[in-house]
Amino acid sequence: MSETGDVGDAGDVGDTTGPEYTRRLAAATQPRRGWRRWADPQRPYRWNIRRLGMGRVLDIGCGVGRNLAHLDGNGVGVDHNPASVAAARSLGLVAYVTADFASSVDAVPASFDSLLFAHVLEHMTPAEATALVQQYLCFLRPTGRVVVICPQERGQRTDATHVTFMPRELIGSVLQDAAVRVERHLSFPFPRFVGRLFTHNETIVIGRPSVS
Repeated sequence: MSETGDVGDAGDVGDTTGPEYTRRLAAATQPRRGWRRWADPQRPYRWNIRRLGMGRVLDIGCGVGRNLAHLDGNGVGVDHNPASVAAARSLGLVAYVTADFASSVDAVPASFDSLLFAHVLEHMTPAEATALVQQYLCFLRPTGRVVVICPQERGQRTDATHVTFMPRELIGSVLQDAAVRVERHLSFPFPRFVGRLFTHNETIVIGRPSVS
């Protein structure tokens, strides 16, 4: 599980754990030549992450730290790819390999305002996605939020490590099974139908833990 960009066809289908995947993620976040270098295509996504007002964030599947960087130091990352975690740390970001997080100083129950799963759940089955959300809910404050971001149709097809297409209805089902109630959803940066053509259109679903 890792954050993704438009990384093209994967060399090793289903493998998000090795250094090659990290190189692909890093390449997708590097400044491009020509107009992309000056236009800053990450600007709307950086603005969107900040405008969600997530407070202190636990970024599960943080990859090389793109969203952590957008959070301006108000986030902690976890990822199962050691090379990606090393890349995030090299930028001065706080990130842990999954196996190390539980024993870290940041693994404090009910200490995060939001759990962020950005471009992560599409890398697994719905049952695996539910289990992942459940695994980290203990670190969320009782009034905190769960934020899920997944690619739409065109983006889903750009990476062979994607396992399950996650429209808002399926994300909602995953969250419901994890005892998280959906509060709202949106399509960003363009309306939902654009996702069939535009790689970087995203489905965003926001929920809160259900009161037992």
